[in-house]
Amino acid sequence: MKIFGVLRYVKMFLFSRANKEFVVFVFFLALSGAFWLFTTLNQIYEHEFAIPVSVVGVPKNAVLTSEETDTVRMTIRDKGITLLTYMYGDVLQRVNVSFKTYSRPNGTGVIMASDLQKLVYQQLANGSRITSVKPEKLEFYYNYGAKKMVPVRWSGRVMPEEMFFISRVAYSPDSVTIYASHEKLDSINVVYTEQLNYANFRDTLNANCELAKIKGVKMVPDHVRVTFFTDVLTEEQIEGVPIKAINMPVGKHLRTFPAKVNISFVTGVSVYRNLKPSDFTVVADYNDIINHPTEKCHIYLKSVPRGISRTRLETTMVDYLIEDVE
Repeated sequence: MKIFGVLRYVKMFLFSRANKEFVVFVFFLALSGAFWLFTTLNQIYEHEFAIPVSVVGVPKNAVLTSEETDTVRMTIRDKGITLLTYMYGDVLQRVNVSFKTYSRPNGTGVIMASDLQKLVYQQLANGSRITSVKPEKLEFYYNYGAKKMVPVRWSGRVMPEEMFFISRVAYSPDSVTIYASHEKLDSINVVYTEQLNYANFRDTLNANCELAKIKGVKMVPDHVRVTFFTDVLTEEQIEGVPIKAINMPVGKHLRTFPAKVNISFVTGVSVYRNLKPSDFTVVADYNDIINHPTEKCHIYLKSVPRGISRTRLETTMVDYLIEDVE
């Protein structure tokens, strides 16, 4: 009974003298809107479509070293209603090209715009016209399994907060397999990540990123995880690093005064905890002493451990004595 009461109330509201003019207005508004929409969709328009193009029929012993699917952009001219069916239907979802038809013996394949037009026209209505195609051709690359392993390195701008620095970088995986022509395989010794951009961090940073694409090269896998380990910068000094003589002829011995020297440097706290004097190499060169004789000889910092920067010897000149030995 309540339902009938509601329906009776709606009927009285719609067809009452006060609302009758409003109902007529809404009816003619909807009718004019439908007529306008029909007229609009019946006019001629142009619209650009991005159409995926896939290479199919690849032999089992061949490897595509370029993207398996590329994209061609075509501008199609037709009535609005037809273009809507292309935009929201499944007519232009994908175009497949035959590997056998377009592959060349040199490891490449080229599909010209005219061939792509013919393939797309097979899916279009009779009244549709293609007015432009970009690019003028699509290329794909392949080989028959030539590959090698190469290491991964990060690329970009990664800067932790002030007083922090990147103490170590780890990759997972640290190497990837690349497939390419023999010429490209010979020229590639490392692959890089996409440009990374991180700043003002202090904790360990994990970045999942893709590898930078190289034309004609397939990478497996094509993405890696890069971990940046941070440490707190500290300025420290290590004492008692021995001075070693180099290029000494047989029968000669070099004594320096002092025999050991101190080194100042900047490093991370965790690195400093594990440092020993033997991790550094300070040398005095006999050839330099003979060629440039002075009362004191120069000493040089030859090598330092990883993670050390701004190294500075306490002194660069020391007294010396060259002795003859049996």
